[in-house]
Amino acid sequence: MEFSLTTLGTASASANPWRHTSAHVVTVHNHRFLVDCGEGCQMSLQQCRIAFSWIDNIFLSHLHGDHIFGIFGLLSTMAMQGRTAPLYIYAPAGFQPILDFFYQHFADGVKYEIHFTPLEMKTKEKIVDMRSLEIYAFPLRHRVPTFGFLFAEKQPARNIRKELIERDSLTLTEIGALKRGEDVRRGRKCLKVEDYTYIPYAARSLAYCCDTAPFEALPGWIAGADLVYHDSTYCDDYEAQAAKYFHSTSRMAAQTAVAAGARQLVLGHFSSRYKDLEPMLAQAREVFPESYLAEEGHKYEISPISSSRS
Repeated sequence: MEFSLTTLGTASASANPWRHTSAHVVTVHNHRFLVDCGEGCQMSLQQCRIAFSWIDNIFLSHLHGDHIFGIFGLLSTMAMQGRTAPLYIYAPAGFQPILDFFYQHFADGVKYEIHFTPLEMKTKEKIVDMRSLEIYAFPLRHRVPTFGFLFAEKQPARNIRKELIERDSLTLTEIGALKRGEDVRRGRKCLKVEDYTYIPYAARSLAYCCDTAPFEALPGWIAGADLVYHDSTYCDDYEAQAAKYFHSTSRMAAQTAVAAGARQLVLGHFSSRYKDLEPMLAQAREVFPESYLAEEGHKYEISPISSSRS
């Protein structure tokens, strides 16, 4: 089952000839979630061959233009394409008047419902609960209300050890109970779940942390994430600038990844002053070797880690 991040826009503040502003698609199994919607998002989606109709949920981290200026165009194009399926938007509470403005001026032809959920939490909270996935939101440390997101796969269903089915003449009823995690009684004998089943792979998770300065609670909220996408606006030479505008350097992002026990770090939200990002990557890798630069149009896969069958 796929679990991935596709980066559509990696610039901060404003688009430039070599980078679009913030937009990303998280794919979990057969679901695709748009995270932020900067200017040029529609073009990037098409270039990555991601159909607009595949997106039912949009998560906006905050209301700075480089994260939302593409939303009106995307909503309008969805209408022109004949969308009828509901669309769910999660964003800071201040998005409501922006959405009202869209309805007032640009909603002719919109035949689908938009369900808006305002984000106002002060700590990590679950905002979406699906059959195979939970999505959490949590506050970040920025100049305006800003939220990060954690996409956490639920534990996959247990698999039966096939070699034991015939050996012990397991019935369909017994197999079903064991796969549900229930021990099976056969008179005085007990068929234990751990002996007859195994979890095929460990549940995976992806954290999105942009825009933010480092703060103490963040690593705990994203603890154990397989992939962390993190604000990396500056190199060390602009650390004071990062503090002033509540952003992070690549080294700070790497320190957060280490503290969270992450498997992989993807750096993004790059200042336009940097055309060569290799120094930024080198500074992050001094702290966390599994650091990578976000490349627009690139898909970062989270491969499943098999659980032990011993």
